[in-house]
Amino acid sequence: MQLFYNPEINLETEQFTFPTDESKHIVKVLRKKTGDTLQITNGRGDMFQAEILFPDQNKCKAKIIDKEHTQPKAYRLHMVVAPTKLNDRFEWFLEKATEIGVHEITPIICDHSERKIIKKDRMEKVIQSAMKQSLQTYLPALNEAVSFKEFMTTSLGGDLFIAHCEENEKTELNVRTRPNKQITVLIGPEGDFSTNEIELALKKGFLPVALGETRLRTETAAIVACTTVALINQ
Repeated sequence: MQLFYNPEINLETEQFTFPTDESKHIVKVLRKKTGDTLQITNGRGDMFQAEILFPDQNKCKAKIIDKEHTQPKAYRLHMVVAPTKLNDRFEWFLEKATEIGVHEITPIICDHSERKIIKKDRMEKVIQSAMKQSLQTYLPALNEAVSFKEFMTTSLGGDLFIAHCEENEKTELNVRTRPNKQITVLIGPEGDFSTNEIELALKKGFLPVALGETRLRTETAAIVACTTVALINQ
């Protein structure tokens, strides 16, 4: 099954038109014709089955013939991750985290960050593609990039964790994590969080956690954290 994404449709929608790029893909690549059906999600938990009315490669029109709402998961994972120096590594994290199951992502700019500017439009497309590929109906929220200090001023709830490389007492994330909770995990840049940032996070209520015995790249650490939380919540 191939899943399409259209944020404009809702449970009251009866007919709609695909944008030009998806219309061309449906008609020219998939060779769909009048009467063929497609699966669409709006990224808010709704899954629709649509029947093609007019297979035009510029404006493919369809009508909704069935709809279903998926309940959200009992837990909520917010990954706060420093963008990597190489953009493709961070995009890899976005893709895999979406496939595994993440609810919210905030790129965070730290003292040791080598990349301080991100292309949010490109990243949103990566997340949308991963959601469709993994046949999910909820689109993870991608927030604007913020500085570490600015993020520390926001109101945060649930269980708060920070994964850093400094030599001090830490507990494994799989021990700290409790099922069906709101969880925020901080992952630093290639040069790790600065000592001041770690101290600020601890004062904010973040608990230090370990992600295994080896030192991991930023994107790998973030995926390990996502996987750990997802497995505990199965």
